[in-house]
Order: sequence, then C-alpha cells, then structure tokens
Amino acid sequence: MQKHYLTPLFAPESIVVFAGAIRQAEDDHWHSTAIRRALQAGGFEGSLEYLDVHTSGTLGDLVQARADLAIIALPCHDIPAALGIAGRLSCRSALVVSSGIGPDGAAELRRVAIREGIHLLGPNSLGIQRPALRLNASTVGPLASAGPLALVSQSGALTAAMLDWARQNAVGFSNVVSLGPHTALDIADVLDFLADDSATHSIVVYLEGISEARPFISALRSASHAKPVVVLKAGRKPAGNEAAHTHSGATVGSDDVFDAALRRAGAVRVRSFVELFSAAKCLASRYRPVGQRLAIVTNGGGPGVLAADWVNEIGLELGKLSTESIDKLKPLLSPYATLTDLIDVSEEAGPDHYRAAIDVAAADKQVDGVLAIYSPKTGEDAAAVARTLAEFPRPMRKPLLACWMGDASVGDARKVLVESAIPTFRTPEAAVGAFGNIASFYQNQMLLQQTPPPLSPLAKPDIEGARLLIDSVLAERRTVLTEMESKTLLSSFHIPITRTVLARSANEAMMLATQIGFPVALKIDSPDISHKTDVEGVALNIMNGAGARDMFNELMDRVKRLAPAARIHGVTVQKMAAARRGREIYVGLVTDDPFGPVIVFGAGGTMIELLADRAMELPPLNQFLARRLIERSRVAQTLREWRGASPVNMEALEHVLLRVSEMVCELPELREMDINPIIVDEAGAIAVDARIVVGNTPQAVSGYARGYQHLSILPYPARYQREFVMRGGGTCTLRPVHPDDADMLQNFVRELSPESRWFRFVSQFHELPPTMLSRFTLIDYDRDMALVAVVQERILADDGTSKDMEYIVGVSRYATNPDKASCEFSLVVAEAYKRKGLGSRLMEGIMDVARDKGLSEMDGLVLTTNHDMLKLMRHMGFTVKLFAEDPEFRLVTFSL
Repeated sequence: MQKHYLTPLFAPESIVVFAGAIRQAEDDHWHSTAIRRALQAGGFEGSLEYLDVHTSGTLGDLVQARADLAIIALPCHDIPAALGIAGRLSCRSALVVSSGIGPDGAAELRRVAIREGIHLLGPNSLGIQRPALRLNASTVGPLASAGPLALVSQSGALTAAMLDWARQNAVGFSNVVSLGPHTALDIADVLDFLADDSATHSIVVYLEGISEARPFISALRSASHAKPVVVLKAGRKPAGNEAAHTHSGATVGSDDVFDAALRRAGAVRVRSFVELFSAAKCLASRYRPVGQRLAIVTNGGGPGVLAADWVNEIGLELGKLSTESIDKLKPLLSPYATLTDLIDVSEEAGPDHYRAAIDVAAADKQVDGVLAIYSPKTGEDAAAVARTLAEFPRPMRKPLLACWMGDASVGDARKVLVESAIPTFRTPEAAVGAFGNIASFYQNQMLLQQTPPPLSPLAKPDIEGARLLIDSVLAERRTVLTEMESKTLLSSFHIPITRTVLARSANEAMMLATQIGFPVALKIDSPDISHKTDVEGVALNIMNGAGARDMFNELMDRVKRLAPAARIHGVTVQKMAAARRGREIYVGLVTDDPFGPVIVFGAGGTMIELLADRAMELPPLNQFLARRLIERSRVAQTLREWRGASPVNMEALEHVLLRVSEMVCELPELREMDINPIIVDEAGAIAVDARIVVGNTPQAVSGYARGYQHLSILPYPARYQREFVMRGGGTCTLRPVHPDDADMLQNFVRELSPESRWFRFVSQFHELPPTMLSRFTLIDYDRDMALVAVVQERILADDGTSKDMEYIVGVSRYATNPDKASCEFSLVVAEAYKRKGLGSRLMEGIMDVARDKGLSEMDGLVLTTNHDMLKLMRHMGFTVKLFAEDPEFRLVTFSL
C-alpha cells in the first residue's frame, strides 16, 4: 500500500530547517527563534538539519541534505528562495511558518511550490505537531501529549488555548495543524490525510471559512465515515437577503446551510468553544455512541431532574430501563432508592450502589449511554465513587460520562476521572450536551450513508421540455418565471398542481371560472411582482361568475395602484383546493455560496416568514433523506393525526421532495424556488402556488457530461452500470460501488487467495481493516471511482426455500492523484472468475470513467511477480517500465 501523499509533511523521517543564522533569528524574526526552540525541546527522533539560504557553499554540497520536509521560518523576502532550494533538495513537502503574507505573496509561493513539485502548508501557518514523533514544528506552545485526537484549526490563538486546556485535562493528540489565511494546502487536504492516518481516531476542527464546497465536503465525508469529526465554525451570517425574490431566499441564511452540509457529511457541529472542549473530552475517550438514549445515575433528585430537563431540551431521550433491569437493581440498592426514568441511588449511595446501577444500565438494550452524577455529601468519599467508575473496562461498549458537582470537596475525585480518561463535567447540562453532540455523530452517519442517484425511481420527468421553458425565459432576459411558467415546470417533473388558466379580461375570467367550477381563486399574473400578497393581488373563494368578473377588475385596479410600474399579463384562475383539513406546507430552493443549491421544507401559507419553520438538506435526496428532512421541521408534528384531522399521505409529500430533488439535479439554472402552499392531506399533495427564479449557467450541457458541478455532493453515478456476458457463460453487473456493499466487499476479500491479496494490497491481512473498508465503499465519485462486478446465485435454504444472493467477484478502482490530472488504478478478480474476460471489462470501464472526468493519464504499481496482471496491462496498451523507487514493482502507465 502506498503512503498518503502528505505523509512526508505530517509524518516525516527527515527534516531540513531554514531558520536563518541564530543571531539573525534572535534579532529579526521571532518565528525563527520559536521554531528552533520548539524543535529542540520536542526532541524529534528523525534526521534534523539546519540550513541558511545565505550560507556559502555549492548547491552540490546542499543536495546531500535530502529530506522529506522543509520547515521555513524566515522573513517574507527570503521565503521564495528557501522554497526553491527545498525543491532542489528533493523535499516533497514544505511548511512555511509565518504571518501577515497577503494573497499576492501567497500566490507567488504556491507557484514556486508547484514548479518544484512540493506540497506546501502555508504561508501564515503557525505550524504542526506530531507528538508520537516528538515533532513540534509550531509556534503555538510546548509539544502536546501523544493521543488519538487530531486538532485542525484556522486560528493560531485557539490552537494554543486548546493545547493549554489539553495539558490540564490529560488529553493527547495524534496531530495538531494550525492553518491560516491563504495557505496552499487547505483544510480539505488535511482532512484527507487524517482520514487515512491510523494514529488518528477522532478529529476536532475549528473553521472560519472554506474556499470551495466540493473538495471540503468530499474530504469531510471521507474523514467522518472513518472516524468522528466535530466542527466549531465561527463567523455566522445573518439569515436575511435583501435581494431575494422568494421566501426561501429571504429566510435561509448561510449558517443554516452550513449546518445542513455538516449533517450530510456525517460530522457533528458544536456552537461554542466550551462545547468543543466537551466534545473533545468524549472523543478523546474513544466512545462511539449508537443512539440518543441516556441513562442518568444520580445520588440527588435535583441534579438528576436538571439533567433530565436538558435531555428533553436538546432532543435526546431518557434511557428507560427494562423490567428485567429494574428487577436486578432493586435488591442491590438502598431501600430508599427510586427507579423511574432516573436511577436515583439515594443520598447515602456509595461505590457499590454506583457500580451496580452503571453495570445494569450499560447492559440494558434500551440505553445508549450512561451519565453518573455525584453531589457531595457530608461523610461520603467522592473519590472512592470516582475510582469505582475508573475500574470499568476502558473503553466501555457505551459512553460513560461523569458529573461531579461542587468544587473543593470533589477535586481529588475529578483527578481520578481525568486520569482514567472518563469525560467529566461540572454541571449536568454540560454533561448532557456533550453526550448530545457526540450522539449526533450516529444520526449523521445514517445521512452520510445515503448516496442517491440524480433521478428517483418514479416516472421519468420531461427534462428536455423543462430546459426549453427555462431557455425561453432566459432568452427574454427574464429571471423570474410567472406562476403559469412555474407550474408548467413543476408539471414537467410530475409534481401535482392546481389547474391554472390565464384570463386577460373580466369576461374571460368569468367564463373560465364557470368552466373550472366554483369556488375559484384569482391571482394577479406579473413577472415584476415577487409576492402577490404584498400588493393585495390574491382573491380566494370566489363563488360565482359575477364575483369572478368583478374581482378581476378590482385586482387589476388594486395592483396598478400599489405597483404602478409592474407589467401585468392578466389574472390566473384556478380551482380552490378541496382539502378541508389539509395542512399548508412549503418546499423551497435557495442557492448558497459556496454550497450551491439547498432544498428547504417547512410550514407554508401567508405567515411563512413569521413562522420561520425551515429544515433543509443538500441534494440529491432519496426517500430516507426526504423523510428525515420532514421530521426535522416543526410542522412535522401536525402531519400526524392532529386536531381531529387524519394523518397526511406522507408518501405523497416525500414524492414531492424527490421530484424537487430531480429538478435541482437536472436544472442547474434554478436559483430560488417557492412552492407555497402545498396542500397535503390523507388523499395526497397538490401545489397551489409556485415562484421560480432562474439564471444563466456556464455549463452548456447537463447531467454527467458536466459532472453535476453545481452540486456539493455528487449523485450516485448510475449511468455507469452495465450488464456483461462473461466468457464461458453467465452474466454479471458492472456498477459503481455503494456504501451498502461493505459486507459483500469484505466477504470478497476474505475469499481471495493469499497470493491475490498480496498482489492487490501487498499485505498479509485476511480482511480489510474497518477504516479501509469505509474508504473503499463510501467514496467521492468526483475524485475516486470503484466499479464492482456483481453476480447473482440462487441459494437453497435448509427449509427448501430459495433466494437470490449477490456476490462481488471483481473490483477496479482509481483515485485521482494530487495533480488532479492523473489517477492511480487497482484491479482484483476472484479466483473462480479469472480468464472470463472480467479483468479487461473492469479496466475498460474504469478507464471510461476517468476519461469522462477529464483525466489524462492512468498509472499503477504492479509487483514484478504478478505475471498475469503485467500481461493484461501490455495487452491493453499500458507502458510497463521499472519503478525507480522499488525494484520489486513495475510502473504501468496509459495515456487516456
């Protein structure tokens, strides 16, 4: 297995340091002094050499100082020269520790790094720490203790503060990375490395901004699929947009969208510096929560009630013990103990009481985590109870958190808990909040697993007709569609709408209303009026023809008075929705910078902005994501049986969301959209009004040819699925890998021969490690691709029944190289399916995908003893040559 391309930066074996002469560093540049002292105090275990760009000697002398990493801590004017020398020394990475370099200076350093083939962290970075290597190449303080937690921060001050906190709380780090403005390698690159780093089990991120959504989401999804990621983001923006044409654009703020993006990426967001520390405590303990049900063990009713209240406040659940668990506890606890939703072990509780209660709660299937609360009592030993918690096996199967209330009398107890890596808090609310933040990891992982295609399984929409409509609007140099045009667009994607016709005169309104059938609604039709209610341009429940005629005239006069400059096409006439107990819902779209289109759901009607009920999700959606989106809204409570009304048809509402997702994926010209209201009841859902805003897009073609570049999350690329008839008979399906393939892929690897596993992985393992399995099945289809060959076999069970079982029998994949122009491939086929033409078809398929993505070259490393693979490569036109870095391999390359 090849090392990650950033390994020389974050886990170097040899370093050269450009920090100037000692006297110069002392006088002129504090970064130089700080770096020298940090490196010397840390005691880096690899090769470390100091160089000076102004030193005498030939370049030939300097070349002897080859190194993985160059650390540059020099005045700004000397940095380009040092970076150039680092390139000539064959350094594969460089760290520039500096501050105050603007975008132009940073761009120049990036150009030098690209020219020299160097991966550059900086400028404006305050450095990195790798405690396991005793490497402190930073100016943020002493070397942290080694541990499983990685810290990535865009603030040097916060990095220093968190390291200071960690020293007092026995928290260790695998990596500490302090980024800054205009760095060449950004947070996405660092996350990509940490996802692969075996020393990192959890990641904490402080974020102030991102430059590009797609790489950030891609790296974050990859990292959070392998290990928990907690993010604190600063710089929230107000949730208003004066230029918005729709309710969606007016009510959705960029911070709301960032929430949705993190949730979909499987990460956990915290809102404050304090919460970040709380989350860090839990992550450092390597807990993996599997739900939201928290059992509370307490020796005081009041603290327990406070904790229970906060459980309800933040949307968690109290873990309710089963009858069996209660029966186990009763004989073990004090006669005064109570067992309800709280495990109240009485005021005289000692270590045995806590041990019994925690044992039973942790074993109960209705409990996902345990919080032990201790209030100091006269004559009781708080430290003894803490030692009881410390005796539980580490880590427990379920999270164990502690809250030792008080101060002086519980100081020793807190030390015991900290030394045992048990997350401990001073207040019940803080402890419950910490569990809630980490429990969100489990919830968001379910969202992360969803990789929907751009089109749902529903009837195929009229995409071409929808594009023609948008093109005609843009050709007229308009951006806002009329109600008639908006509803036509919805109809193209099979979203049910009320029948709507346009009347251009009062008599025409009367006749159309009579034909449609009363009651009807009349609405002004104008491309210049965003919200018809703002100009009193809506009339409801018109009951006869004369009323329709008179209301037409009244609407025209009213709107001309209130909006004299507006162009008016006429008045639309539509049948009033018949649902008497229907709920009013709205579905919208807003385009965010940088995350792109976001689907919004909430309560609809005329008070939409006042209610501000908005839940949101990044497209594409499937039915699972649509249901979760509905559940996050406040209006979801009214969709069940409510005030005598029957439950609504949830499937119909979900279908509307799926159709909107299709629109967003296939029509990159969409900018904003309101479908408001949608009337939904037990019979179905129907859109009563719609407002859509479009804009020109630089992509001239649609779909996979342009890669759905307007989306932050790439849809599942179903277009690459193919059926293949194998040599000798039998068929198999070639398709992109899916997260649900994890078990099949693991079984495939287990069944490979030891020789095939060695040829593919250059490792003796019998099965894929969990992190590798995650990376291989949940991939970013934009930068990576894996095609699996799947066959079906009918299996006869012992009871005489049979069922079809799917098996993976071959895998080809590529990963885009850091240059973004080439990719590295791999291929493996099950023994029983070799010489059936499967290897060639898998390679042809993965090469076709690489071409579609615009890659120019494919390369790979093949062991010299893998004769069959080398033969296949030559047959397919690959160039085979010696691999200079290791004679046991051949480098095979192909120009796409």
